[in-house]
Amino acid sequence: MMGPFCNEPMTDFSLADNRRLLETALDDIKRGYGQLYPLLIGGREIVPENMKHSINPARHGETLGIVAQADRKRAAESVDIAAAAFEHWKRVDPAARARTLYKAAALLRRRKHEFSAWLVAEAGKTWVEADVDTAEAIDFLEYYGREAERLCAPQPLVRIPGEDNEWTYVPLGVGIVIPPWNFPLAIMAGMTASAVVAGNTVVLKPASATPVIAARFVRLMHEAGLPEDVIQFVPGSGSEIGDVLIDHPLTRFVSFTGSMEVGLRIVERAARLQPGQRWIKRVIAELGGKDAIVVDRDADLAAASLGIVQSAFGYAGQKCSACSRAIIHADVYEEVTERVTALTKRLTIGDPALYGTDVGPVIDRAAYNKIRQYVTAGKLQGRLLSGGGMDDGAGYFVEPTIIADVDSQASLAQDEIFGPVLACIRADDFGHALAIANDTPYGLTGSVYSNRRERLELARDLFHVGNLYFNRKCTGALVGVHPFGGFNLSGTDSKAGGPDYLIQFMQGKVVSERM
Repeated sequence: MMGPFCNEPMTDFSLADNRRLLETALDDIKRGYGQLYPLLIGGREIVPENMKHSINPARHGETLGIVAQADRKRAAESVDIAAAAFEHWKRVDPAARARTLYKAAALLRRRKHEFSAWLVAEAGKTWVEADVDTAEAIDFLEYYGREAERLCAPQPLVRIPGEDNEWTYVPLGVGIVIPPWNFPLAIMAGMTASAVVAGNTVVLKPASATPVIAARFVRLMHEAGLPEDVIQFVPGSGSEIGDVLIDHPLTRFVSFTGSMEVGLRIVERAARLQPGQRWIKRVIAELGGKDAIVVDRDADLAAASLGIVQSAFGYAGQKCSACSRAIIHADVYEEVTERVTALTKRLTIGDPALYGTDVGPVIDRAAYNKIRQYVTAGKLQGRLLSGGGMDDGAGYFVEPTIIADVDSQASLAQDEIFGPVLACIRADDFGHALAIANDTPYGLTGSVYSNRRERLELARDLFHVGNLYFNRKCTGALVGVHPFGGFNLSGTDSKAGGPDYLIQFMQGKVVSERM
């Protein structure tokens, strides 16, 4: 067994040597632009007729890769082959499965800047955001390997005379893994590795906007020794192959991170018993949020303002944990909005490949158009303090936008926008602020800035989110430190990076023998 888990350190880009490493990686990956990425089913590379270009969202004329697209037939085939592979993979010693993850973590650590460079290019992440994404992927591999060794050992039971009783966890079967584009390495790697290390086989349908990163991660897993039929790499349109993968009678579980609308549809379809199906399918879902930072009148206003800006505009607001609502006590509302506006205007917007860029592009044309609609509506729903500009000439750029005096029931305060748009809401008092914070269908993350212990304790009891932070930003959960998942329509509160996460991909079996 490996030593105790500890989080991967972040890269200090204030050091010239570290900057040169990432600059070199950004140049090196250009030699791989335009490469073909086939389907991978049962270890076989398959190149169908239908292909899709993956583009750089900061320079949408630049093709990063040409990615094969599965049709319904190939999707069904991938589940069948994954089911056959499960028969041998489930019998591999859990410690050996864990060692594969440790090896993959070591390889990824050595190639950290290479993968970060691809995150800059394909996902539009700034240097810091890309580095955090890669570090989190390493953390998931290391953490879930240790968790598999812990959970796959016999579990403690009450002993009685005359019987030998054993409780173990066994894998489920074939899992459909559908990760998001916003953490295309970390979340994708965590969703995939957790299922695999628990003894399951996987059909990985990567996010349509970031398939190159997923393809390169699958290659890394094979380099680490994972049998090639354990993960089927099946990119494709969700409307074309999604239902095929979910409905297949050999599908045992679906692991999904994405929008509430798509997630609820998956839950509905997975609940239907298909001909030949012999189990109730599990759905592990993380479905986004409408996250709020509450600022009390007795808070450290400078710290609160900085936390709001970091949470709202990091990665252009494209995080399910991003602060999209600043709920501010009336007594300090004007001061906090002024501070937040001033800090936001200092942010550098531009090409994420350049060191010093704070805010890069949004992911694609669809996201750009959706955000534009909300910015237009927001100008009617409140008072524009900053931003509102948009430019899609070279890439999909949206200025960090702050709209004040928004009603708590307005669409700007209720809908998940997934972009750099912040709604500022005035609260009459602290209780009113908590009521506003809870008044959405979501319950993912939240933050409270206050220097009064009784207010923090009230929030601890009443602020109904899966991840609640006091006097710090509402983004930046660390594996093993802040197990991550939300309440209500934010998902199944699966708590990724926590000690009960792997149990969702296994089932408990008790064997009793009379002695």
